[in-house]
Amino acid sequence: MKLQIKGYITVFLSLSIMIILSLVLALFQGARIGAVRMKTECVADIAMNSVLAEYSRELYDQYGLLMVDTSYGTSSHSVLNMKEHLKNYVQKNFDRSLVGGITNAQTMTAMKCKDVKIEGFSVATDNNGAVLKRQILAYMAGNPIEGLLTDVLDNTNKLKDSKLDTTDVASLAEENQELIDSVELPTVENDEGEEETLSIGNPADAVNSQRSVGVLSLAIPDKDKISRAVADIASLASKRELSKGTGLDDEEEISATENLLLDEYYYEKCSRYSKELEKSALKYQLEYLAFGENSDWANLEKMAQTLLMWREASNMMYLFSCQEKVKMAETLANTLSVLLFVPELAVPIKYSILFAWTFAESISDLHILFGGGKVPLFKSDSTWKLSISNMLSFKEHLDSSGSEEGLDYTGYLRMKLLMTDSDKKISRMMDVIEMDVRRTDGNSQFMLDYCVDIFKAEIDVETKSGYECTIERAYGYER
Repeated sequence: MKLQIKGYITVFLSLSIMIILSLVLALFQGARIGAVRMKTECVADIAMNSVLAEYSRELYDQYGLLMVDTSYGTSSHSVLNMKEHLKNYVQKNFDRSLVGGITNAQTMTAMKCKDVKIEGFSVATDNNGAVLKRQILAYMAGNPIEGLLTDVLDNTNKLKDSKLDTTDVASLAEENQELIDSVELPTVENDEGEEETLSIGNPADAVNSQRSVGVLSLAIPDKDKISRAVADIASLASKRELSKGTGLDDEEEISATENLLLDEYYYEKCSRYSKELEKSALKYQLEYLAFGENSDWANLEKMAQTLLMWREASNMMYLFSCQEKVKMAETLANTLSVLLFVPELAVPIKYSILFAWTFAESISDLHILFGGGKVPLFKSDSTWKLSISNMLSFKEHLDSSGSEEGLDYTGYLRMKLLMTDSDKKISRMMDVIEMDVRRTDGNSQFMLDYCVDIFKAEIDVETKSGYECTIERAYGYER
C-alpha cells in the first residue's frame, strides 16, 4: 500500500516559515536600529566628554577653572576647531579595530559619522562674565564665609555710615586756605625803606605744602619697594570687542553672599602689594581690580589716595572732637593773629593747623599700613600717633609700629574691593587671567571669549544598511 502526503501541509509550512522569517528579520532590523541608536548615544557621550577633557591646563592650574580653549594653543580662535575635534572623536569610536580592518570584518551596525554641528555654546565672557562667575562660584562652593560677613561687611558699613568715603578733607582745607588768603595783611617798612606785606608764618603751611609731593612718595619713602610693572591692557578682555556665544546657559543671578565668595576668590588667586606672585604680569592684581590702571605704580597710587581720603576723614572726626588738641591749635593760632594784629585770622589759622595735623597723622597711618601694621578705622587718644610739635616735621617721625587692634592694608583693600562694582571687578579679573595665562608656553594668544564652558552638539550618523541616526546632546562641566 502506497502512502500519500497531502500538498496542503507543505504550503502551510511555507507560509509559516515566511511569516517567521519576516518576524526574525523585523526583529533583527529593530535590534540593529536599537544598537545603532544606543552606540550613537554612547559615542556621543564619549566624544563630547573627550572634547571637555581638552580643557586649558594653565587656566585650571592657575585659577581652578574648567574651560576648553577653542584656539587649542594657536592663533586661530574659532568654535569650528572644537567641531573638528568632536567629529574626530566620534569617528574614531566608529572605526574598526586594527584586526577588523585587516580581516575586513563587518559588524551588524557598520556606522560612520556623517556630520557634526555645534548648535549652541557659552563662553566665559558671556553676559558680562556670568559664565565665568558661575564657574568661580562652583570652585568656591563649600568655602566658609561667616568671617567675611562679620568683618568686611561690618567695617564697610561703618565706613559708609560715617561718610568716610565721601568726606573730602583736602577740599575743606583748600576752602579754609582761600579764606586765609583773602584777608589783607598789614605791611611794614623793611631795611631798604620799602613796604612789604607781613608773612603769617603759619606752621601748617610747611605741612600742607607736602600734598604736592604725592601721597605714594610720602607713604612709601623707599620707592624701590614699589613694582614698576606695566601691562598692555588694550588687547585684554575689558578693552576689546568680545566674541559671544549663542546664549546657552549664560544666566547667573548673584546674591550678596555670592558676591563675597567672588571677592574671596579674587583674594585667593590674585597678588597684591606686599604679597606679589611670580606668575603675575601685574604684581598688584587686586589693586588692578579696584582701579583698572595699566601699571602697578598707578594702581597703588590710586589705592594710597583712597586710603588718604578715608584716613583724613576719620582722623578729622577724632581731632575736631578732641578738646585738648583743638585747644593747642587754638592757642597757637591766637598767638599768630595777635602778632600780626589780624584777629579775624585766629579761627581760619586754627582750622588750618587742624587740617595740617589731620594730613600728617593720615600720612603716618598710610606709612604704617604699607609697612604691614594695623590702623584702627576710628582713632582714640591711645591710638593717635603725632603730637602737635611732631606734626610740623612729620616725615621725621614716621614709623611702622601700628596698633595691636585695627585693620591692616589687606583689610582696607577688602573694603575697597567690596565697594567696587561687581561687573567692573569680573571684567578686570578676565584681564588678569588673560595676562597670566599668556605668559605660559603655547598660550600667547589666549582669549577668554573663546573659552567654552558648555556646548550643545548635533551628531549625524549613517550606516551601510542605509539607516541614519541623529542625536542632540548638551554637555558642560557642571552637567
